[in-house]
Amino acid sequence: MIQVKEFVDSDNSYAENKANQFLAGLKDEQVINICYESVVKTNSSKTERQRSTILVVYRIDDKVE
Repeated sequence: MIQVKEFVDSDNSYAENKANQFLAGLKDEQVINICYESVVKTNSSKTERQRSTILVVYRIDDKVE
């Protein structure tokens, strides 16, 4: 079965650390794809805020009972 895990945060190092911790628990052959996006948004008071998203697509073993 294919699964996704999303890591979102306004502090990109936090999302990166959490994604790396998650990936450390997977075997290389389980990882299908890793996508990264970073967006800077400006609010009405002209304050900029960065938001980072990491998406991990991975495979888990289907267990037959």
